[in-house]
Amino acid sequence: MDQMIGGKKSYLAMKTDYAASNELISSDLKEVGNAVKKLANHTIKLGALGFGTSFVKWVAAFAAIYLLILDRTNWKTNMLTSLLIPYIYLSLPSWLFNLLSGEVGKWIALVSIVLRLFFPKKFPDWLELPAALILLLVVAPDFIANHIRGHIVGIAICLAIGCYLLQEHIRVSGGFRNSFTKSNGISNSVGIILLLVYPVWALIFYFL
Repeated sequence: MDQMIGGKKSYLAMKTDYAASNELISSDLKEVGNAVKKLANHTIKLGALGFGTSFVKWVAAFAAIYLLILDRTNWKTNMLTSLLIPYIYLSLPSWLFNLLSGEVGKWIALVSIVLRLFFPKKFPDWLELPAALILLLVVAPDFIANHIRGHIVGIAICLAIGCYLLQEHIRVSGGFRNSFTKSNGISNSVGIILLLVYPVWALIFYFL
């Protein structure tokens, strides 16, 4: 009788231990599931932000190139538009930066220097700043490319350049309203505002 009671107690103990073990495993699985969900959400958010940063970087770089072309053609101002050169250097997408700072850029720089030295009369003025950009891409130290481009210092420089050009454009145009109503004012103003999109977005992404 005692053996039967002892066996029943042992069975109940084993059953209790088994149930507790199942509850513990179930709890662990829930925690793992929650962790995976959180990780997936963070990954999606970071991926979206990374894609957004890449996209606005392309937009900003092309906006700067567009403004540079305007300045060399029909947008003649006393603004320090040569600041667009370091802006393009700092905001240029990586694969295009690597292409132009490599052998391709070296050949372009060589041709530009030869034309400037030996055929100065045939070297158009509007090519001076683009040639300066290529030279900057080729000769800039690796420290700048690796520790300033895409980092907080480079982003802050881009933001400062965009803010300076915007306030100078408004001042030269005779006010904020005129900067959007004068001939070519809208396209110029929109182009400069687009310069601010990349550094602002990048700063938000940087501090998240």
